[in-house]
Amino acid sequence: MSMCDAERRLLANALLDISNEWFVLISESCIPLYNFSITYNFLERSKHSFMGSFDDRGPYGRGRYNPGMAPLISLDQWRKGSQWFEVDRRLAVYIVQDTKYYAVFKELCKPPCYVDEHYFPTMLHIETPNLISNRSLTSVDWSRGGAHPATFGKNDISEEFLRRIHNDLDCVDDGERSLECVLFARKFAPSTLQPLMNFAPALLGIR
Repeated sequence: MSMCDAERRLLANALLDISNEWFVLISESCIPLYNFSITYNFLERSKHSFMGSFDDRGPYGRGRYNPGMAPLISLDQWRKGSQWFEVDRRLAVYIVQDTKYYAVFKELCKPPCYVDEHYFPTMLHIETPNLISNRSLTSVDWSRGGAHPATFGKNDISEEFLRRIHNDLDCVDDGERSLECVLFARKFAPSTLQPLMNFAPALLGIR
């Protein structure tokens, strides 16, 4: 719960600036895939917020559900998602002011249940399903297997590697096909900084 407490406090402080309309949570190992203008325009024109929220029927999804959460949260309402999200002001306020679901998760979501993977996705799926896209804007690579996504190092960074990230990402948003399927990617080790900076002007439009 301490992870979600920190995220709620970040949102609460950001909400104090009334000019903030969108709130993006990324990690220190994330990189942008597009320049600021493309990122901003994507968020501005989107009709949804981007919170990963899906029904995982396996042991790492429904298997983490605590029956004691009923009737407030039923098994078929239980959702899982990435902690990396983008929400608009309306949903940020909703997350910060929530007490109903917070109390249940704090009491009943204990390992192997992890609050940061289930709290926000489940709450928003129940309360505001029409306002979220059910996916994250941050890409990760799970192809190497294991409990954590792949971490890229200095030797992974090349023009071909970065172009592949761009070309492999294609999805539908608001009923229209979009090339900007995700806006960020992770996990990138500190050693990737210099090679990323070398490629950024040509591939990402970032100077």
